[in-house]
Amino acid sequence: MKVCVVGASGKLGKYMVQHCLELGYEVVGVCREKSVAKLADFKDKMTILPGSTNERELIKQAVEGCDGVLTVLVPWGVQQYSSGTAQAVMDFAKPDARLIFSCGWHITRDNKDVYSTMFKVVLSIAGRLGRFFRAIEIDDQVEACRRIFESDTKWTVVRGSDLEEGESQGLPVWSQHVQDPILESNKTRRIDFALFMVDALVKDDLIQEAPAIVGCQTPSALKYSS
Repeated sequence: MKVCVVGASGKLGKYMVQHCLELGYEVVGVCREKSVAKLADFKDKMTILPGSTNERELIKQAVEGCDGVLTVLVPWGVQQYSSGTAQAVMDFAKPDARLIFSCGWHITRDNKDVYSTMFKVVLSIAGRLGRFFRAIEIDDQVEACRRIFESDTKWTVVRGSDLEEGESQGLPVWSQHVQDPILESNKTRRIDFALFMVDALVKDDLIQEAPAIVGCQTPSALKYSS
């Protein structure tokens, strides 16, 4: 399998590259030019294409011939980074390619997710501060996912809980909606978030799903998993 990792130099991206290489996949990675050095451990094992992930020609080159594309939807700046990246991936990937996108729990597909008051307050403050300092654009990540949800591609949007570092605990569990008790622990190892993303490449039951995930060894997962 040939896989493109868009956002390969980030913490999540590097774990996805690692998982893909361990599975014997051919890997193409896209990352900002100043971040190429972060992929030094993999430079002889993958193809690295430097540039902004919302550069359409770069994405076109990167996803050519790929069976799957793993995309980290990062809401950097105020230049439609997330939506531009997502749109380019959908426009240029093969029609039958599996497209896996990452985001947080704040993304909702059908408005049936239920969030705590604290969650909504923190999200609102983060969004306002991000716009004020022109650092992040959470609304654009929402727009990116709206476009994905409306597309007829073989997409999956993986919605992650709060992330932590640590050794892998195994494949996270998931639910269609955030209010599910199985998600109460709100914690996932970053390496396992990446594992879920890579595993979704071969999971037909996740096509056009937006799973909200949590670590499989968290208290809520152990309590409510069947």
